[in-house]
Amino acid sequence: MSEILSTSDRYLQLIDQIVQMTLKGNIRSKEQVYQLLVEGVTAGTGELFERSLQSQIEAVQARLDTETDELKQAKATRSRRALQTIQGEWERWQQLNQATEAIASVIQKITTADAAQRLPEFLRAIDPNQPQCLTTSQLKQLATALQQQGDASSSDVQQELYQLAAGIRQGLASWEHVQDQLVSWIYDQGQALGFAGTPGQGNPWAVWAKQLTNPLLIQLFQALALNESASEFVARVSVFDRSTWVELAILLQYLQQGLVAWFDRLVYDAKVGAKLSISTFLAFSILWSQLARGFAQATALNSVHQSQFSEGAFQVTLQILRSFAQRPYFPLYGGVFASFPGSQLRSVVNYLDEPLKRADGTQEKARILTLIGSSERAQGLLDRAKEFHSIARDIAAEAGDRPCEIANLNHLSRTCVAQKNYGEAINYSQRALILSRQTGDRLGEANALVNLGYSEVLQAQQVEQTEPEVYEAAISYLQQGLKLAEQQGDRQSQAFAFNSLGIAHVVLERPQAAIAYLSDGLKASQVAGDLYLQGLNLAYLAEAYYRQQETSRAIYAGCLGMYLLESIASREWRQPAGLLTILQGQMGATFMLTLAQLRPELIATIGVDGYDHLPTLLEQYRQPG
Repeated sequence: MSEILSTSDRYLQLIDQIVQMTLKGNIRSKEQVYQLLVEGVTAGTGELFERSLQSQIEAVQARLDTETDELKQAKATRSRRALQTIQGEWERWQQLNQATEAIASVIQKITTADAAQRLPEFLRAIDPNQPQCLTTSQLKQLATALQQQGDASSSDVQQELYQLAAGIRQGLASWEHVQDQLVSWIYDQGQALGFAGTPGQGNPWAVWAKQLTNPLLIQLFQALALNESASEFVARVSVFDRSTWVELAILLQYLQQGLVAWFDRLVYDAKVGAKLSISTFLAFSILWSQLARGFAQATALNSVHQSQFSEGAFQVTLQILRSFAQRPYFPLYGGVFASFPGSQLRSVVNYLDEPLKRADGTQEKARILTLIGSSERAQGLLDRAKEFHSIARDIAAEAGDRPCEIANLNHLSRTCVAQKNYGEAINYSQRALILSRQTGDRLGEANALVNLGYSEVLQAQQVEQTEPEVYEAAISYLQQGLKLAEQQGDRQSQAFAFNSLGIAHVVLERPQAAIAYLSDGLKASQVAGDLYLQGLNLAYLAEAYYRQQETSRAIYAGCLGMYLLESIASREWRQPAGLLTILQGQMGATFMLTLAQLRPELIATIGVDGYDHLPTLLEQYRQPG
């Protein structure tokens, strides 16, 4: 505290010295004032100087407000002008010395922090959500400064600072090696973009691994290339020091940011670019969540590293999710998991649950909870989905994020439909419709109209209403929602509207119309990359084809729907499985012959392994429980 007070006193003296020199006519230019500031203000203490300057400005203003003597008032006026000159040159000093000031501030925070807080302080310095996140050149300067601080520190602190400095240098060097290959894998694979694909092929990790020199990170990237869990890899390592952890943090941050920047620049198809950016944000947040869990379970590491590395990984996860939630393409509606293998999809919610529990009630949290709630519903976890959406709605309402609040009302409506609570579903959709029209949220209005029409069709069916005008009014809401979604150009909402219209017509036993809507819904959901809606469209297409007695098409759609829904851990895979089981019972041996004839078409979509998995799923469906 004495050091802080002495620095403040020194700055008060400096300011008074400049003012007195001005009053005596010894200051001839602003440049002279600037040079005095350069010589007198120490990097890293700018906040103390600002406080001292502000206190002087307030003191002079108080004299001006109360002084009646004209000579004293004139002197106070000249003093105020001098202080205003100092303030202007101080702003210039800040702009020109911003990088030095930022690095000095980080150095001070890291070196004065407790041992357990040094890594979190470093991660805060590279947080992209901060207004002054350190640049590459500033990170190089930080590494040098940490090395110098280490030279002057005690042995324990020295080792930690040396490791931080080494990790920064290694991370920047690894990024330099990988940078040229950032997107080369996209051109080499000749298939859909994303982080899924055949293990060892069609994803970037194998390509990036070849550019690295750290053996441990090479092994980690090779494991990721094979779709192995990062949690399991890290949990079994016996050596993982602080410098390697920092190297990984910097490398992954630059990889993620580089990919998002590249995808965001896909001007020839902005929607494709947005979809890939979404997948990138999710892929890296899931990866860091896995790393956090893995480090917590890495019993071969010392307990300090276990705790610090796990906590650090959660901190990075939250940083990524917060950045994602602030993007204009953050998906408030629907699933976005088309670029992930099923093994990750089954655990995505669990991976992200823990870091979200640690987040404050922010607007970003509301948006992230919205995404996870819709994922929970797709997996059939309806009570959990409802809880997520209710919390997200409350946070969004408090934060004034109306589009997010409306989205959660719509999701709550859809969740209530899945629970067959149609009255409550109608209530939520009506509230979403009113609020969306009040705020001009056209996308929210489109989804609310579809939810309202869909809920009313199913409610009328449940109470066995026969009046055609009831159904026609509900269908009208659905068609209005579809038209609005088309006007907004939102493919996911269009897919949702087509799907709802198709299901409504299946319920109303109008299979021909249902097939038309569901076929359009399938195309839209494929463009949107929504696996859940793809599977749901196929499941109901199978029902519609079955009612049209188009058996082969029913089997084809049913198999694809069953496979896709099961691959994302959606319990609704059992619906097409039930229909296929009925068909198999009716057709006997002809069923398997038909399936064999459909093999080329099915393999083209789900591969040989997917085709071979179909009989297993049917057998699993028949098992009790």
